[in-house]
Amino acid sequence: MSQVYDRVALIGLGLIASSMFWAIKRSGLAGEVTGYARSEATRDTARRIGLCDRVCDTAQEAVEGADLVVLCVPVGAMGTVAADIAPVLKTGATVTDVGSVKRHVIQAVSPHIPEGVHFIPAHPLAGTEHSGPKSGFAELFDNRWCLLVPVEGSDPDAIARLRALWEGMGANVDEMDADHHDLVLAVTSHAPHLIAYTMVGVADDLRRVTDSEVIKYSAAGFRDFTRIAASDPTMWRDVFLTNKDATLEILGRFTEELFALQRAIRTGDGEHLFNYFTHTRAIRRGIIDAGQDTDAPDFGRGKVSS
Repeated sequence: MSQVYDRVALIGLGLIASSMFWAIKRSGLAGEVTGYARSEATRDTARRIGLCDRVCDTAQEAVEGADLVVLCVPVGAMGTVAADIAPVLKTGATVTDVGSVKRHVIQAVSPHIPEGVHFIPAHPLAGTEHSGPKSGFAELFDNRWCLLVPVEGSDPDAIARLRALWEGMGANVDEMDADHHDLVLAVTSHAPHLIAYTMVGVADDLRRVTDSEVIKYSAAGFRDFTRIAASDPTMWRDVFLTNKDATLEILGRFTEELFALQRAIRTGDGEHLFNYFTHTRAIRRGIIDAGQDTDAPDFGRGKVSS
């Protein structure tokens, strides 16, 4: 794999940024990778573990001279960071992001992008429940999808270059309109996370009544809810505040389905339940067939140490 950019700047050094660094290094996709994190402790950790070729103490220092700037901060902070780095962005550079919401990010970041700088929002559909600079690994994006969401007037060459970077990091790449992206993600990620948080919260209420039994006897179903609900609280707070309409639409549909299932259980309608579960089981098979998970026991995730 050949070099795509001379210098890449990663702003925010959590799971996605750290995985990007290791994936870039694995394939030699950039000459130098600089990094910046708001927290001094995070910057110290990054330096200690060799994350980034150069860790800077300001975002402006990190992006100066960079050909690609990647905003890896919670979506609620994107606009502030864009305003901060705007004065020192190199002409011809590309600014991108990794946020889970796209319409809000475009509205927050676009006004700060100077003339002559390309802005191409993106979203890698990959992650774990772990966060922080030590959580990244080079294989995170392998055979996962990264969605590019070009804005009006995006330069085709800049898009092709960013695509080459993501493909070089192992990802499959597709392009999508911002509003469609936000609706799709409300279905595949945002609403499921909210439901997982709710289920774990309900179980915690029950646990107070039943001592520690809910924790002690957790079968795979509840345990997988807790894995999802362990995700970064700041990031997910911002996701729901910035993708409000799409998430509420999907939650409305979810509530309707839930009422139909409640009715089937109450009335003893076994046929409805069986048909519904058969249909949803086929969706799971489709995910496995698409190479986006494995049917190995325990979802192939193995034991994760705490």
